[in-house]
Amino acid sequence: MLKKRALLSWSSGKDAAWSLHVLRQSSEIDVVALITTINKEFDRIAMHAVRKELLLLQAESVGLPVVLVPLPWPCTNEQYEELMATALADANARFTADHIAFGDLFLEDVRAYRERQLAGTGLTPLFPLWNQPTKQIAQEMIDGGLQAYLTCVDPRVLPASFAGRLFDRALLNDLPVGADHCGEKGEFHTFAFAGPMFGRPIDSRLGDIVERDGFIFADLTCFEPPNVCSS
Repeated sequence: MLKKRALLSWSSGKDAAWSLHVLRQSSEIDVVALITTINKEFDRIAMHAVRKELLLLQAESVGLPVVLVPLPWPCTNEQYEELMATALADANARFTADHIAFGDLFLEDVRAYRERQLAGTGLTPLFPLWNQPTKQIAQEMIDGGLQAYLTCVDPRVLPASFAGRLFDRALLNDLPVGADHCGEKGEFHTFAFAGPMFGRPIDSRLGDIVERDGFIFADLTCFEPPNVCSS
């Protein structure tokens, strides 16, 4: 039986990383490439604010090519959709993919949006983590060896001091009542640096923590040799 060839929407965070791990356990799916949006103004992953060189190290460690989708800043929804449509068409042709996977957990409106945007593209969406209890899956990630930093925190729902913390059991215990254990409602975003999906850990270090546009960001620095970090 031929395997489904899938792209994976890669944010650099724990949900994307765990999705890769889950998909690689399947005998029916072959993940062939990652696809990531990059803020051209700052050369960082959109929203997660992770440096591009760290993204490239992740791709190297998981053994997959990464398709970069540069976005202007600011970026309208129309611009985003146009650029994504072009990137998906190119990636589809390049990797002969027939599916694309997302790490979404339970937000119905997000899933419906993705399904609408993919209609007619030749790519069928996959949601390998869909509807799993987020407290349970967060614990499974941690028990399974996934390690991640919180790179972005919404201070309206979490204390700013959560920025830069490790995604571990202590953090889960410290989450305020009502906060999702996987940050699915935008409470936080992460950068995964170790786990069963990686060939080796990503050597990153915490840098400055800053407030920007109403969010708290923890910068991460690359500690690999320069020839590895460069794009």
